[in-house]
Amino acid sequence: MSTLPTEQRLGLLAWAALVVLQLLWHGWLFPPPTTPLWLVLAITVIPLLLPLLAIRGPRRALLWVGILSLFYFCHGIAEGWSSSAERGLALAEIALTLLLIGTLGAGVKRKQHS
Repeated sequence: MSTLPTEQRLGLLAWAALVVLQLLWHGWLFPPPTTPLWLVLAITVIPLLLPLLAIRGPRRALLWVGILSLFYFCHGIAEGWSSSAERGLALAEIALTLLLIGTLGAGVKRKQHS
């Protein structure tokens, strides 16, 4: 991992933190009162694990998780707006998704204008 560019390392760390956040949020701190826990964790964690299929190419995996993170960004906005008890977690989710998307933009090679 040390041979990866800084933005890819940050993106991978944000991705891992987003997975951990989902597990803590929905599995421990605010488990669902009526929906089975396994179902909520499957919906929130499994999509974040799918880009592992492309992990041989970190740029490609980060691109996929960046696209998926848009869902988590919307979730963070909705939860932060509706639940004051979960607002801190929602803000963390928003921050991680923005960091993830930002690392994608930082890693884009721009053409040199002459």
